[in-house]
Amino acid sequence: MADVSSKKSNESNKQDIIKRLKKIEGQVKGIQKMIEEEKPCAEILTQIAAIRAAINKVGGMVLERYSKTCIENALLTDDREQNIEDLVNTIQKLLRFVD
Repeated sequence: MADVSSKKSNESNKQDIIKRLKKIEGQVKGIQKMIEEEKPCAEILTQIAAIRAAINKVGGMVLERYSKTCIENALLTDDREQNIEDLVNTIQKLLRFVD
């Protein structure tokens, strides 16, 4: 029963991430249009800040999902150390690009 609930939760999470990415895509296209129309730089930078915040949120969501998988794998396999190392490396990569 928990497995079915987990699959539904994963699908819901996946759909939320896709929805957010489509919104970000629209925001990027909006910035392109703003630049073409020579809108004020302050307005463009505000939109860029909003996109950065949105992409950081998506990154956090993906990392959470990946972390749970890595931890599960670490608990279920004999290769615990490698799974934990993979998780730590992935977190470090993400943090290099987050403000």
